[in-house]
Amino acid sequence: MKAISTSLSPNTEKDDIFLALKLIFQPFNWKKGKGIGDLEERFKKYLGVKYAISFNSGRGALLAILDALNIKEDDEVLLQAFTCNAAVNPILAKGANPVYVDIDESLNLDPEELKKKITSKSKAVIIQHTFGWPANLEEILKITKENNLYLIEDCAHSLGAEYKRKKIGTFGQAAFFSFGRDKIISSIFGGMAVTNDDEIGEKLKRFQEKLDFPSNFWIFQQLIHPLLANYLVLPAYGINQYLGRLIIGFFHFFKILSKAVYREEKIGGFSKYFPKKMPNALALLAENQFKKLERFNQHRKELAKFYQEKLKKIFKIPFLTEKEDILPTFMRFPILIEGETDEILKEARKKKIYLNDGWRKKPIVPPDTDLKKMKYIFGSCQKAEKIANEILNLPTHINISQKEAEKIIDFLIFYGNKRD
Repeated sequence: MKAISTSLSPNTEKDDIFLALKLIFQPFNWKKGKGIGDLEERFKKYLGVKYAISFNSGRGALLAILDALNIKEDDEVLLQAFTCNAAVNPILAKGANPVYVDIDESLNLDPEELKKKITSKSKAVIIQHTFGWPANLEEILKITKENNLYLIEDCAHSLGAEYKRKKIGTFGQAAFFSFGRDKIISSIFGGMAVTNDDEIGEKLKRFQEKLDFPSNFWIFQQLIHPLLANYLVLPAYGINQYLGRLIIGFFHFFKILSKAVYREEKIGGFSKYFPKKMPNALALLAENQFKKLERFNQHRKELAKFYQEKLKKIFKIPFLTEKEDILPTFMRFPILIEGETDEILKEARKKKIYLNDGWRKKPIVPPDTDLKKMKYIFGSCQKAEKIANEILNLPTHINISQKEAEKIIDFLIFYGNKRD
């Protein structure tokens, strides 16, 4: 039986795997090459921005933006709770203080809560567009302008999303995107910083120019990932969850594959692997996926509509599939379940359905992140903490067919009725 997974190299298709395999045998194409410039130009054209500067990760792109905005020690950067530690660690790396803001029903930063957290030390606000659902930009822009704050868009989940017919990533002073293994498009690792501001753009370019490329070994880890994930890891999970864990554990232990989040990042550190320049090989992978962006996002939209129609009477659903002035990307389709989600995930694994994507349990994910090191005070963002315990994210990526989505739905309906 084929394993159904939310986050194990989900976006890759046969042409992506073939390209990764071909690049493995072309080490002369790994670091420098025209793929980097081509990817940056594609971003500029797609978003209609002046500057698009590539890095080997979204977190590296955010660090470059904070540097360009001259964020200094003891400055405050406001961001929502229910976020990834990859958005927090660049703030800590600059010696600044993250200030967490609670979320609203869309799982995004609540503008009313934002107003309460602004102080004289506040310098910037990061808005996340959680799982591709645009935040309330109109209200947030008004607040940032009134308080003379920079607005940074975290578009890691939202490439292709729109707010009032304008592309997400073009509202603030700067924005960053991620091409991680489970993002809208994937090159396993990769990121982009964008801006229309000339001063910020030139600073981003200078920041990038000073960086080295990642090592050949690190690039190899990313290139081998689509092959091993699709032809060894996922088939192993299809046989047995323990076999799948054993195989991926083996690859991680012997550093054949890299982890999505490194150990030091869970305790407030910045990995030695970031920031670096975007290597040409990964830029070529991202470019290949970018060509398929519209198809990917249309597929996500169709699955989201299917999930909503089938599950809206049983579970609380934070996102609607249709809303005026909002065009989401649905990187995930979240549902909320009363009480802990551990049991339902355990039951799902028995059916070879792997829904644990790490976005759960804590207001800063992955769940084994040290909240104290993130300077998060438990109880300060109660909605985010509640959501983290109740959320279950359904996969929407290109390798989930409607038939597989139906298997997920059938399981959830059965489980829901069983609990009642």
